[in-house]
Amino acid sequence: MLTVDFDRLGVGPGVRAIDIGAGQGRHSYEMLRRGAEVTAFDMSAADMADVSEMFGALVAAGEVPESGNADARVGDALGLPYEDDSFDVVLMSEILEHIPDDESAIAEMARILKPGGLAAVTVPRYWPEKICWALSDEYHEVEGGHVRIYRASELADKLRAAGLEVTGTDHAHALHAPYWWLKCAVGVENNDNALVKGYHKMLVWDMMSKPWLTRVGEQVLNPVVGKSVAIYLRKPE
Repeated sequence: MLTVDFDRLGVGPGVRAIDIGAGQGRHSYEMLRRGAEVTAFDMSAADMADVSEMFGALVAAGEVPESGNADARVGDALGLPYEDDSFDVVLMSEILEHIPDDESAIAEMARILKPGGLAAVTVPRYWPEKICWALSDEYHEVEGGHVRIYRASELADKLRAAGLEVTGTDHAHALHAPYWWLKCAVGVENNDNALVKGYHKMLVWDMMSKPWLTRVGEQVLNPVVGKSVAIYLRKPE
């Protein structure tokens, strides 16, 4: 399940890219499949061990072009261990809403992006997220949980303040917004609820089968109810 359009970022052979807050690596894997030089970066050592293992599995399965290579690095987004202007592409997907000092994280992301380089930042969209917060304290009041809800305009202003140009915005995952409203309504950990189980089964089927009806339907609904907002950026030369 990808939140970012990598065609807009020009990810491919010869591109050095970093996925900050990579988590389980879904975006890192896609960039590697496209033949980029990828760094998955996250503060979770367990996640980075899993991602490193999956990188090896993708190579062994023949899913990685010759130009592709990858590593997984454990560290803090507030102090990235890279020199200025190191990466052609920088991604921060669904991470800033977890970081109290988000402006420092944005500054670090901008610092390591090369002049002329491209970036994408995604966060939960304002109004679908507001519904989740209203329905459930458990959804966000947990260790490492969401500490803020962004308006897209507010986030764009913070990104511009760090010296980046906003080149476009998009929305994603319209089918997932009702799923999280349902989970928040019945209890975030209540995975045995019949409605939650049924909806989750449908989402898995959709991701695996990619039927045209739900693909087209989600594209139509994303501008209205997409759970995530993506902001595309460029660092001026």
